[in-house]
Amino acid sequence: MKLSSCFIVIYSIFLFLCFTFTLSLAENVTYDSHSLIIKGQHKLLISAAIHYPRSVPAMWPGLVQTAKEGGADVIETYVFWNGHELSPNNYYFGGRYDLVKFVKIVQEAGLYLILRIGPFVAAEWNFGGIPVWLHYVPGTVFRTDNEPFKYYMQKFTTFIVNLMKQEKLFASQGGPIILAQIENEYGYYESGYGDAGKRYAMWAASMAVSQNIGVPWIMCQQFDAPDTVIDTCNSFYCDQFKPLSPKKPKIWTENWPGWFKTFGERDPHRPPEDVAFSVARFFQKGGSVQNYYMYHGGTNFGRTAGGPFITTSYDYDAPIDEYGLPRFPKWGHLKDLHRAIKLCEHALLNSEPIHISLGPSQEADVYTDSSGACAAFISNGDDKNDKTIEFRNVSYHLPAWSVSILPDCKNVVFNTAEVRAQTTIVEMVPEDLQPPAASPTTGVEALKWEVFVEKPGIWGEADFIKNDFVDHINTTKDTTDYLWYTTSIFVNENEEFLKNGSNPVLHIESLGHALHAFVNQELEGSASGNGTHSPFKFKKPISLKAGKNEIALLSMTLGLATAGTFYEWRGAGPTSVKIEGFNNGTINMSSYAWTYKVPCSTLLVQAIRKCFGDL
Repeated sequence: MKLSSCFIVIYSIFLFLCFTFTLSLAENVTYDSHSLIIKGQHKLLISAAIHYPRSVPAMWPGLVQTAKEGGADVIETYVFWNGHELSPNNYYFGGRYDLVKFVKIVQEAGLYLILRIGPFVAAEWNFGGIPVWLHYVPGTVFRTDNEPFKYYMQKFTTFIVNLMKQEKLFASQGGPIILAQIENEYGYYESGYGDAGKRYAMWAASMAVSQNIGVPWIMCQQFDAPDTVIDTCNSFYCDQFKPLSPKKPKIWTENWPGWFKTFGERDPHRPPEDVAFSVARFFQKGGSVQNYYMYHGGTNFGRTAGGPFITTSYDYDAPIDEYGLPRFPKWGHLKDLHRAIKLCEHALLNSEPIHISLGPSQEADVYTDSSGACAAFISNGDDKNDKTIEFRNVSYHLPAWSVSILPDCKNVVFNTAEVRAQTTIVEMVPEDLQPPAASPTTGVEALKWEVFVEKPGIWGEADFIKNDFVDHINTTKDTTDYLWYTTSIFVNENEEFLKNGSNPVLHIESLGHALHAFVNQELEGSASGNGTHSPFKFKKPISLKAGKNEIALLSMTLGLATAGTFYEWRGAGPTSVKIEGFNNGTINMSSYAWTYKVPCSTLLVQAIRKCFGDL
């Protein structure tokens, strides 16, 4: 045989072996009542939610590694439609939105990934992740049996699926993605859309399954999910949750280790003992996949925070804080919990539990597999009193509101109420930053700060004039948070308030979210709604002079609605302006000629990006 022929044979064998190895890695993910089945093996999985746009790409490897060190098997993320499809067919996957890069970082770390495509996500994200431009496509109604919405939703879902397939990122292709999600918590709102809501939910599931991705689709908080998808739970506690079919595994897509923050409210905090209790109870009661939402919350960069009134920080009191640092003792306590649960994995996934009542709020669940391996979870649901119980002729002390884990049914290796992880507090130390001096070697010039004083009201050419109020959101279309409403009123010199020194009272009603009121270019006051009620009223005495007076209102939005029935139709901005105290009573200015100006904030954003790039 010639040398070249030998080479061809050897090379062919090499290709065959590579192909065979790839096939061994590429296998559809299936499931039964116990768990997901990956590469023929039942899996008990701990998942950590990390949203790629809420941190910078340089942080991604460290975040994923810290999650892995904390005991996570899986990283979970939403896909953020409005960050990817900036206008119809205008896609963006750079910077913080480089989804493929993020998934591959997870893959390189040896972890699985849950891809919650949605593409509606809620997530305290502006407009729930649906592009604002879609609201202005004629005839579109979000999240119901509406043809324009379904067309664009399916188009984007298919685009993401094909992108993942192209990069071979589904587990069925040897990639890390083991689950995909369609829609999000629609069960809360389905009835509000009537029969069209039910039809839409069934269509969404059918459309997703038709994508043929080789891994299961899930629908969280979907109380009538069809048999083709797995329904899952979102809550602070999901131990009592049961999927609609006994043939499906018990999956917890959102365990909230904290909460997001809104302006004016306290910092939310959930103790690590309670988070650990909820996780241990979930697995005690047959759970198989548990995801922390969030494991790292990160930051709402730019104008991505929804709400309204949700803060830029999305720290979430998560195990990894906003800066990418492990939060002790929460991160360490949960790491110890995960280690203990993993010691029980084989018994949990290969047997049915025997339930034993040990008191009014005390119970044990015992798992014994065919090999004789035994694992037990003993819980005390009394949130005030410690208890001592007898289990298998041995006495055990149970702190209030705790679960003890016994991987051998004898020895307690972990109790959720006993925190043994180190406790540290991150201290923010102020630093006096000085601008760099000019460098003749690099050619970099020294920074120079400039101050710009913006004139209140209209400057330059007005955008338009209308004898009525326009809706703020429909006018700006979310290109900026600001809109000027300006008009003028003529005050006769015979008005009594000019003679007696009293002040007329300005009354404003607004749908939200906030405003500053100026009279003759002087700030008279400010007002806003809040995180639970966006509309507000403004009432304040103002100073007017004889002759022409300019009334200028700077209306502001603080993030668009993120969820709710027909949420895309919620408005913002003034709806009524009156001045009380004239000789003839109250003057209603609502039908006056109002001049409108959209500030050039988009130009400012472009200038920042030109200097610093996309964060």
